[in-house]
Amino acid sequence: MKILVVGAGATGGYFGALLARSGQDVTFLVRPHRAAVLRERGLRLTGRGEEWSLEPGLVTADALTTPYDLVLLSVKSTALEQAIEDIAPAVGPDTAIVPLLNGLAHMDALNARFGAARVLGGVAKVVTTLSDEGDIVRLAPLAHLTIGEQDGSSSPRVEKIRDVLAGAGIDVLVPADVITAMWHKWVFITTFGAVTSLMRGTVGEVNAVPGGTELGPAVLAEAAAVAAAAGRPLPESERAATLGIVTAAGSSMVPSLYRDLVAGRPTEVEHLFGDLVNRARALSVATPLLDLATLHLRVHEERIRVASAAPSGRP
Repeated sequence: MKILVVGAGATGGYFGALLARSGQDVTFLVRPHRAAVLRERGLRLTGRGEEWSLEPGLVTADALTTPYDLVLLSVKSTALEQAIEDIAPAVGPDTAIVPLLNGLAHMDALNARFGAARVLGGVAKVVTTLSDEGDIVRLAPLAHLTIGEQDGSSSPRVEKIRDVLAGAGIDVLVPADVITAMWHKWVFITTFGAVTSLMRGTVGEVNAVPGGTELGPAVLAEAAAVAAAAGRPLPESERAATLGIVTAAGSSMVPSLYRDLVAGRPTEVEHLFGDLVNRARALSVATPLLDLATLHLRVHEERIRVASAAPSGRP
């Protein structure tokens, strides 16, 4: 299978590296700067007792000319619009696109550009980050993918993709309804993101202070209510798993959105939070804590916008 992995960051780089190491024909679509780093250092994975590297196949957008069988789209939502244009030459009549973004707004954009028949639903659950040197660091054991047809039907292409992923040592789930699975991940990531971003601390720091243990359940109740109103109720097992993470005493866990926030980088506020609270309004669901998290992150984005527009120095 000819596979294009869009982005070689913490998520796409991790799963793409496993696929490449298993012998699959994998090419990473990257920006010129990232390509230079990977050519110099290789694609390196560390953490959790692992340390290995490989020389990845690389391509930049200007050199992408032929279709691929599978496109794993793993970019931040802030880069989605450009990524859609970049991958267009790689999408042929039989190409399957598996997006690994959180939220749901990207599905509308991909369906509109390439047609829903080429786009699968996808969920990635992995705890990785990039080091200062550009290496992928695995921070926790969790690492699996969920894929499926948008309409919930069984298909030979999904089975084939699952076999390829499983052959690379990747845990893969094919649920009866992948869109519902995407909703449930959305509930988790917005709960996790709101708790840490609003309080500007790790899960453990939030839960170590009086009142801290009440925040996670309250945010989760709001996000779960939106999902339920949309016809995607959260199972008790998912609720318990999310509560276990956001109320864990002493936990150093934070989501990538929090890391972007404290580093002064743009966040995925509109894709993750703006879209969710807009849907909440349309469904008449009150979400005061999620509204507050959205406002907090929007102020951060405005600060970045103003700083980037300011003159860089005196004339």
